[in-house]
Amino acid sequence: MDKNIIIRKALESDSEKIWILMEQLAVFENYIDSFAITPEIVKASGFRKNPPDFYCLIAADKDIIAGMLVYYFLPYTAQNRPAIYMKELYVDEKYRGHRIGEQLMNALKIEAQKNDCKQIKWTVAPWNEAGQKFYKRLGAEENNEWINYEWKI
Repeated sequence: MDKNIIIRKALESDSEKIWILMEQLAVFENYIDSFAITPEIVKASGFRKNPPDFYCLIAADKDIIAGMLVYYFLPYTAQNRPAIYMKELYVDEKYRGHRIGEQLMNALKIEAQKNDCKQIKWTVAPWNEAGQKFYKRLGAEENNEWINYEWKI
């Protein structure tokens, strides 16, 4: 199965399949009740705006998108170098255990290096122990220096 996987930047024609994975992630992370993304929003926000609201790497198995990684750039940081914020990483259940998440993360690392980024940041739910183990296995370090806040409007 994993021999056919190609990691590449997403294309506008991938929008519908990306949306399906986004919806699956919303179910997995228990926010499906507030999930407001549509395939049209994916297309408009990720591919028809310049610059786009987000960028996306996908793991393609022929016509199937086995996984996705959604990210955007933080252009201004204290280090006077950009950073990447990884918003979503999701691999379809049928493709888990084949290092697809690792391949997507490595592709993101290359993207960060190409763009002179100092770091890649993301959050993971406290209950997602498998995700935490995955990131630690890759060498990521937990950052306890800051507490996340949000202000719902």
